[in-house]
Amino acid sequence: MQQSEFDASHMARAIELAAHGEGFVEPNPMVGCTVVANGETVGEGFHQRFGGPHAEIEALRSAGSRAQGATVYVTLEPCCHHGKTPPCTQVLVLAGVRRVVVAQRDPFPQVAGQGIAELTRSGIEVEVGLLESEARELNAPYLKLVTTGRPWMIAKWAMTLDGKLATHAGDSRWISCPASRHIVHQLRGRVDGVMIARGTAAADDPLLTARPPGPRSAARIVLDSNASLPPGSQLVRTAREAPVIVAAREQSHADKRQRLTDAGCEVLVCPGSSHAERLDWLLDELGRRQMTNILVEGGSQLLGSLLDAGQIDEAHVFIAPKLIGGQRAPGAIGGTGLDLLANARELDSPQIEQCGTDVYVHGRIKRSQRAR
Repeated sequence: MQQSEFDASHMARAIELAAHGEGFVEPNPMVGCTVVANGETVGEGFHQRFGGPHAEIEALRSAGSRAQGATVYVTLEPCCHHGKTPPCTQVLVLAGVRRVVVAQRDPFPQVAGQGIAELTRSGIEVEVGLLESEARELNAPYLKLVTTGRPWMIAKWAMTLDGKLATHAGDSRWISCPASRHIVHQLRGRVDGVMIARGTAAADDPLLTARPPGPRSAARIVLDSNASLPPGSQLVRTAREAPVIVAAREQSHADKRQRLTDAGCEVLVCPGSSHAERLDWLLDELGRRQMTNILVEGGSQLLGSLLDAGQIDEAHVFIAPKLIGGQRAPGAIGGTGLDLLANARELDSPQIEQCGTDVYVHGRIKRSQRAR
């Protein structure tokens, strides 16, 4: 095996390791690391949980003294600042490694090339950019949060074969099959927030929790301009058990906001004269709270607003072999929409699977079409 192929195989293994941190490390990035000496892997590690040891620390710990003179493959630039853990650059220098191969630079302001520079000053050979595209895709939600201040937005919906979210009377239980709903619970269990609009809350009275629980406990976020979420709804009744954030407009009645606050909800008063302005403010606020991934479960107008704003990054769609019909039955995505088919958002290498009786289509929006 040639050296470039050898290096690529070890970086691919580091990326594979990094993915094990999904749902556990956010808002930190997923990072994997391998330590190779004399052509043999002597240590491996990945960032396992937020606040825990970084991937380099785990890998060097497993390598022990064999790290002396070794090559380290790491999916993201080693940190050089004191956070919840010591700087990884110092640990690499003390371990006596000879060479560090980095998939990509970290745009986090306290690192941003400084980690690479520190390793180089210490006499360690550093190479950057091996399998960078793969590493960037793995950490796309983290990169969006760091560079734009907004979370990664994951759109999810279930629809019939004729593209309907519900009947004209609003009945939508259940369009998808149990196997599809199981996947939705898995998605809920790895995100920081599950977002719906007031209409979906009224029609479905959802709980929006992950069952069984996943690695994260998502906040339930309801866009409710008038703060009119009823006290008897499942969301309000369970607000003290799992967070509920109600995003209301400034013109909503103070007594309604107070009623929700008294029930245990957090009410965010979103400034702006239009729905689009308030949604912009909300996404910025969720980013300020370091929420990395938000799952958007409807309805069609909320999904349409996000699509119009270029804020959908990933889609999970469950298509049931059912027909509803009806001009007044809601379609999957509302909003203004696009004038030209040539401008349609496309999934990059979409995955298409059979899921029980449904067809499950999922993937990320092509990078050039994502929000920046």
